[in-house]
Amino acid sequence: MILIKRKYFFLCNLFLPHSLYYILIVFGTLFLGGFLWFSILIMNMDIPEDPSANAIVVLTGAPQRIEKALELLTKKVGKRLLISGVHHSISKNQLQQKTHATKDFFECCVDIGYKALDTIGNAKEISDWVHKHNYQRVLVVTNNYHMLRSFLELRRVDTETEFIPYPVIIKDSKPENYVSKFKIIKTMFIEYTKTFLALLRIA
Repeated sequence: MILIKRKYFFLCNLFLPHSLYYILIVFGTLFLGGFLWFSILIMNMDIPEDPSANAIVVLTGAPQRIEKALELLTKKVGKRLLISGVHHSISKNQLQQKTHATKDFFECCVDIGYKALDTIGNAKEISDWVHKHNYQRVLVVTNNYHMLRSFLELRRVDTETEFIPYPVIIKDSKPENYVSKFKIIKTMFIEYTKTFLALLRIA
């Protein structure tokens, strides 16, 4: 074991300058520390005490998001709902049937956004829709692990609107088996990396 460690450090010293080696160690430590902070933050997100708003937007991409947004709309938390990032192959009628909502309800109060292909596109699509309807206070529905990046992109394109986070919590946040735990950690790490890169891009 000691020989392996010595060989590892020898190779590092051989191919990497000392300054770069220490920079990589510091960067790696900060990156992993950031992931720990990110994990604690998203697992402790709460829904707002007063979620009332002019409208509701939901970003597609994971189960339960659309269902939760429709539930909030039914409770009249907002007047209208935008489902952003719907695949072009899915019609409004198909989405309505899939969510078991009534046709009249969908026709009355739900808009479908087909332009967004990613979170950056979601932010642009949401901002355009919000300003088209002159909404000032908007509830944002997405998964807790996706909320930080969503807000980074929304704030980048729209600093005037008051966006209120409404996180959809991962149901299996305390899984009993190691496979489920690994899947959750993997999902959070991928999202953390995307959020980190978004911060670098926006900064």
